[in-house]
Amino acid sequence: MGDLTQTSLEALLLLVTGDTELWSIIRVSFSTTLKAILLATPVAFLISFILSIARFPGRWFLISLFNTLLGVPTVIVGLLLYLLLSRSGPFGDLRLLFTEPAMILGQILIALPLLVAMGLAAFEGADRRAWETTRTLGAGPVRAMLTLMYEVRFGLAAAGTAAYGRIISEVGCAMMVGGNILNYTRTIPTAIALETSKGEFAQGIALGMVLLLLALGLNFGVSIMQRRGEIY
Repeated sequence: MGDLTQTSLEALLLLVTGDTELWSIIRVSFSTTLKAILLATPVAFLISFILSIARFPGRWFLISLFNTLLGVPTVIVGLLLYLLLSRSGPFGDLRLLFTEPAMILGQILIALPLLVAMGLAAFEGADRRAWETTRTLGAGPVRAMLTLMYEVRFGLAAAGTAAYGRIISEVGCAMMVGGNILNYTRTIPTAIALETSKGEFAQGIALGMVLLLLALGLNFGVSIMQRRGEIY
């Protein structure tokens, strides 16, 4: 118990003193996940909107595909990207393996199915009359879509928050395509795994605290959004 208390105090000290290595890891994590979510969200919500409004052959296949991809382990996504981006892979000449862009690409692929599934649920739960009325009044497809997105803004915000929480905490893909390189591609989850395996628990606990606070904040934010959605 005494060792745990001492290690926890050391972890807090690393956070409050601005340890360079620790905050570099935090910066990489937040930077890559933010870029990934900003790139994935517009595409995913557009797909969700089309799937909710349009009726075309293969629609249910696409919906089932995205729902199935929700259960794909992140390490499988990492393995696929590794094979594509390695020197012997079809995109090896791009030299993206073990770089932040490769990590961002992996996170986009992980976030996309969740964003599409939750976005589709939000759009389908909306009053379709908002879309029909806007179109009847002469609004173009883009304006009508933005109107409907505003109607389901709380559901879409919850989808984005949930997706961000998932990609910032994943280990498998980040480890495989990022390489866990200090000050370059080492993220919070990969650093925790590395430090724990070496028996260095102070940094692992410090990073765990950051991840836990983020998870609590995201879950609290999702709960507020869902509550507001129910009220409105």
